[in-house]
Amino acid sequence: MRYCIGIDLGGTNIAVGVVNDRYEIVVRRSVPTGAERPAEEVIRDMGDAVEEALRQAELTAVDCASMGVGSPGACDPQTGVVKRAYNLNWFDVPVCRMLHQRFGIPVRLGNDANCAALAEVVAGAAVGCQDMVLITLGTGVGSGIISRGKILSGLRGGAGEAGHMLLVLDGEPCTCGRRGCWEAYSSATALIRQARQAAAEHPESLLAGAEEITGKTVFDAADRGDETANAVVDRFCDYLGAGVTNIVNALAPEVILIGGGISRQGERLLAPVRRYVEKNCFGGKDGAIPIIAAARLGNDAGIIGAAAL
Repeated sequence: MRYCIGIDLGGTNIAVGVVNDRYEIVVRRSVPTGAERPAEEVIRDMGDAVEEALRQAELTAVDCASMGVGSPGACDPQTGVVKRAYNLNWFDVPVCRMLHQRFGIPVRLGNDANCAALAEVVAGAAVGCQDMVLITLGTGVGSGIISRGKILSGLRGGAGEAGHMLLVLDGEPCTCGRRGCWEAYSSATALIRQARQAAAEHPESLLAGAEEITGKTVFDAADRGDETANAVVDRFCDYLGAGVTNIVNALAPEVILIGGGISRQGERLLAPVRRYVEKNCFGGKDGAIPIIAAARLGNDAGIIGAAAL
């Protein structure tokens, strides 16, 4: 049995797993990131979590073919350096070199969204697919691109920032400092903002009476027939569909997967997006329309994809 180690580095938690050659996580560990600390301390804790996972699996590092790290931000897979990860306050951190010095096995680096996309290709909803895009809807909009079976990293690892495609000229402010990014309209954060604005304008809505507005709150209110919530959901699906259409026109992938918590809404989210793409993509229904479906692996994708690097 062949084993690899996958590390999913997040702003809140570090998830570590020992993964076998069937892409099954046999042991996992999770520790707080403590992102306010220096990178050296975070990487030390990352290594400690790896050692604990190996102990639980009754393995040592030399029993593993390689180690992979999925990190947010701009990552250079050639040098193994995290160039910019703003939510970690990491700049030019040589994470692969530091872990290799400790464990003595090959260490590879990838953007976390790219790792999740790779995981869906090797073990999830896009097994066997050569060209696919994974869109993750959360605090922001992340994306990973698989082209001809491999991660499309681009110059200095900068490919795949679909969330920062310009969707609306001089539109809503984005966390990146610009305006009108797709992320500012199609993230879970954006949906909540849109729902709060609608609730303020329509005090009769179920949204106005909600103790807390989340993505699920909005869809639940829409399912109960609330007109304001339905309008918010419909508009949100149009924004999501517009971004997906741009990806279809630019890349013509076989499959586009939607991940993140909002993807649990299933066909309530996916069916309107498919209709929008069919209506608006180049060539319409006769164009290169991909399969549009929900991602399958959830929180396991980061570990599995990192291990598969």
